Amino acid sequence: MNRSHRVNRAAPLYPEARARHRVYGGLTERQEHIFTWIAVVVVLLFVAGWVGAIVTEQMHLRESREIQARTGIPAAPRVLAPASRHVTSGLTDPAAPKTAYMNEAILQLVDPLRGESGALRFYPRLPGTEVPGAPEGLPVSDEPGIYKVAETLNRVNTAREQFNFFTLVPRSEKRGGKIGPYYLGNWPFEQGGKPRTPAYAPPSGFIEVTPENQNTYVSEHFRLRDFLTKDQGNVWPKYLLLNAKMIDKLELVIQDLESRGMKIEHVAVMSGFRTPRYNHSGGNTAGRANLSRHMYGDAADVFVDNDRNGNMDDLTGDGRVDTRDADVMAQAAERVERQYPSLVGGVGIYKACCGHGPFTHVDVRGTRARWRE
Repeated sequence: MNRSHRVNRAAPLYPEARARHRVYGGLTERQEHIFTWIAVVVVLLFVAGWVGAIVTEQMHLRESREIQARTGIPAAPRVLAPASRHVTSGLTDPAAPKTAYMNEAILQLVDPLRGESGALRFYPRLPGTEVPGAPEGLPVSDEPGIYKVAETLNRVNTAREQFNFFTLVPRSEKRGGKIGPYYLGNWPFEQGGKPRTPAYAPPSGFIEVTPENQNTYVSEHFRLRDFLTKDQGNVWPKYLLLNAKMIDKLELVIQDLESRGMKIEHVAVMSGFRTPRYNHSGGNTAGRANLSRHMYGDAADVFVDNDRNGNMDDLTGDGRVDTRDADVMAQAAERVERQYPSLVGGVGIYKACCGHGPFTHVDVRGTRARWRE
């Protein structure tokens, strides 16, 4: 009797699990609740960001109208990041594993953009502007950044040579003399007044330089990083002005020297672009004019440094390094200007001083200027 009673009260051998609605296979009920709340939070954050972007854009438009009314200088349009940016950057970003390759139409577009030297590898453009003669399918976005294409070798998708399209960050993004945390300062005539020539007008836009793209080649011998202002070392991204004619002129100087039997493996840029802030107050400001061409991205102080010891090489072969070596580069720049009048500009010779060796200044200001210091 007692035994029978115990058997009847025993639990079933195969109890049925309590039925419940399972949305996500393989998760417990508690894990499902956590996952659902995370999804809700993500959606709310997305909606908040979208609303915030609309409000920010309306504020920007209002500020642009106020600036234009006050200064008469129209602000460049702000370009919102398109949804396709990640797709585009997968093909065109310098850090991405893939490269967009040139078809015949793009190749015909790029060839004239290589300059008189044939060594240029970049073309800058503002958002919303056309690349002259650009064929359909050119992989360039209005989102500021660097977009690269490469030639094919023997019809195989192996990059032979890369060419970069730079979509600039408009000057209207500058607030209080800086973009983001990077200080630029203000250009002459930026707040009003008329520059004496168009060459001294405030810049329209800047190349955005990051740790990932700073090694991008702008020509056969030079990279973006060579022309960055020598300050704010740990601040990224940085912003750069770079005139293609100036780079073209430097490449032609190298070609001229090589045609005379000189071996040129490395040309160091002692000073390239200088922000107005740095030009007026950074480091040794001796000789830095208020209207320095360095502030406009069309000037560079350079010297041949094949052994990479940080000083000018002995170009004359006299066993010494002095201004006569800088003069060798200056004479090459003179010959380049005679052959290519569109690259006319300043050429200056500087002696060793203040911790640096002799160097040559080269720019493309549009008028001839010569000096020696």
